[in-house]
Amino acid sequence: MEYPFLSHHGGVRGVTGSCHQLHLAPSSSLLIDCGLEQGADAAPGAASAPLGFDVQGIQALIITHVHLDHVGRIPALLAAGYRGPILCSEPSARLLPLVLEDAYKLSISSEPAHVAKYLEFIHDLIVPLPFQRWHTLVECPDVTCRIRLQRAGHLLGSAYVECDMQYEQISTRYVFSGDLGACGNPLLRPVQPPERADVLVLESTYGDRLHPPAGDREQRLEAAIDRALADQGTLLIPAFSLGRTQELLYELEGILHRKALLNKAGPTPYGEPLDWSQLPIILDSPLAQRITAVYRELHDYWNAGARVRLADGRDPLGFSQLVSVDSHARHQQVVNYLKSTGRPAIVIAGNGMCSGGRIVNYLKAMLGDPRHEVMFVGYQAKGTPGAVIQASEGAEGFVQIDLDGQMYEIRAKVLTLGGYSGHADQAGLLAFASRGKEPAGLVVLVHGDAGAKVALRRAIETAFSQQGRKVTVSVP
Repeated sequence: MEYPFLSHHGGVRGVTGSCHQLHLAPSSSLLIDCGLEQGADAAPGAASAPLGFDVQGIQALIITHVHLDHVGRIPALLAAGYRGPILCSEPSARLLPLVLEDAYKLSISSEPAHVAKYLEFIHDLIVPLPFQRWHTLVECPDVTCRIRLQRAGHLLGSAYVECDMQYEQISTRYVFSGDLGACGNPLLRPVQPPERADVLVLESTYGDRLHPPAGDREQRLEAAIDRALADQGTLLIPAFSLGRTQELLYELEGILHRKALLNKAGPTPYGEPLDWSQLPIILDSPLAQRITAVYRELHDYWNAGARVRLADGRDPLGFSQLVSVDSHARHQQVVNYLKSTGRPAIVIAGNGMCSGGRIVNYLKAMLGDPRHEVMFVGYQAKGTPGAVIQASEGAEGFVQIDLDGQMYEIRAKVLTLGGYSGHADQAGLLAFASRGKEPAGLVVLVHGDAGAKVALRRAIETAFSQQGRKVTVSVP
């Protein structure tokens, strides 16, 4: 057996479940991510299923970022006997316990003593690493291995992993992309391609498409709010707690700040002018609130433009019109109030695909009233309630949806606002693969549907050919 080599324990059948093992020597390996398969990729009982591979010899688990499709099988890894370090960026080290605690309560146990013991165990294993610095993991006669984390732009703390291995006089570098962010993220610094890679393990989520320009998305968000709220209704935004919610809050603060400077209500052709200064932005997700608090504390990791807002005395994620709803009782009061009154409001609530969480109660209360609007800013997986509601956009007649076993008629307006993808598109993936000083000779495509992988493979081969370079693109 020649070393190093890869084996994949997820992230090859579809767009979730990333888990890749880099074998360094007969009894030494690294695990990059340990994610849960979700949606159409998931087998029944995936959250509690055994790990399915041997953990002996794994020197470290390296986390690219803290979405569940990259960290959701950590409980199974621990149950299989793993006791090594969990290496991740410094922001991810703050966010990972929040995400794992929420998942543990939902899928394993909400008993306080069990949760506390689990979190104490997790905290003892987490080792935060600074970006852009090499960290030696393995030093033995057969091989020396060091890793370096670089910003991936997907969400706060997200990283791609460079693994540098030395076998006698031979140096080999593997790069694991994790999930790469789209350009134009309002909070995060942009992705820089790796200087060098011999083997690149590359995500391919949007390998077959290009995103619409993101530059005007704040203006489109503002126009959509003007139109939706002119009917004196509530704008419901199903949003994921980590990443997307913080982007939305940042851009809403920008709109509110600009309106205040203009000292006038937002002009709208759809009805009476709106008094934006009285518009409540309701964040109804305990997990999103906790994550947002960590985002606010970690502002040193924001991009320059976002830090300028702080320097100007603004609080992009904690502005005065932001109302946080904590308890379930308070949540139900807000739902009933917005249903029965005509006061405009914006509600951001989880989950992002409407398959659970507090957004479901808002939908039950408001889908039947045309004053209200549901705005989608993220991907809706096939078969989810969010996908059904999204498909009703522009449909003739009324569509019904099953929420918790009861049918509800969709009379509310429905809108999909593009430009909020958290993943790099084909152009971004190509740039990452091909624009370093020494691009990889072997690219391994993971974390994508079959069509996206085929399209990205062709695009990479074409781009490298135009550069006069040779490349092999593998699809495991």
